[in-house]
Amino acid sequence: MQQTFYKYQGTGNDFVMIDNRQQTFDKNNIERIMFLCDRRFGIGADGLILIEDHSNADFEMIYFNADGSQSLCGNGGRCAVTFAKQLGIIDDKATFEAIDGLHHATIENGIVKLQMLDVDLVEIHDSHVFLNTGSPHHVQFEDDLSILDIKTKGAKIRYGAPYNEPGSNVNFVKKISDATFAVRTYERGVEDETLSCGTGVTAVAIAMHALGESSNNLITLNAQGGELQVSFDVVDRVYKNVWLIGPAKFVYTGEI
Repeated sequence: MQQTFYKYQGTGNDFVMIDNRQQTFDKNNIERIMFLCDRRFGIGADGLILIEDHSNADFEMIYFNADGSQSLCGNGGRCAVTFAKQLGIIDDKATFEAIDGLHHATIENGIVKLQMLDVDLVEIHDSHVFLNTGSPHHVQFEDDLSILDIKTKGAKIRYGAPYNEPGSNVNFVKKISDATFAVRTYERGVEDETLSCGTGVTAVAIAMHALGESSNNLITLNAQGGELQVSFDVVDRVYKNVWLIGPAKFVYTGEI
């Protein structure tokens, strides 16, 4: 069976996109999903996204990590919005269902603003911060990101106590200025560094504000694959109106 697919990337975080409104793709076939994401034997991607019809929203985004597990993906959500626009499902605004609930988004000149869920719990520890921005994230400072072995150090934290199973994504951070931070991320489900992680940079922005490292409510995050921004409001220590902002681009389409 031939499968038409589309390839998208958001600051280097890349995805295989499939229009599954006709339910032609078997989303229970995890081996097939892993094959399509395989960079040597398949198409190659950090994750696979299915766009499906939804009764109360513009569409539903079903996201799979490269290992077949499911989670929320911020950059994937931004790419899904761009894909939905290409398919003619939306114009410049979208409401879609993801694994963690409804999300709102806007798209203008290739820049997608994706509203994330409120964050009401930021755990501040001596060596790190932990919070959930749709996916769990460990955030810690590092003096020199350029020499860090992200895969080795990230995996040790991801699989270690207190996370164990199902584990956590891991973000390493260097402060550039009050409103700018450099980030490298080990992503759970990919089990390696990704060039960018949307829920990860969202977690970093909120963690930096909670720690008092930034007084801004618009923070720029420099990931390996490009620049993203996160804006938010703080009401009674709850982070509300959280938006992930950045480019999402179509790369190519094909059949496999």
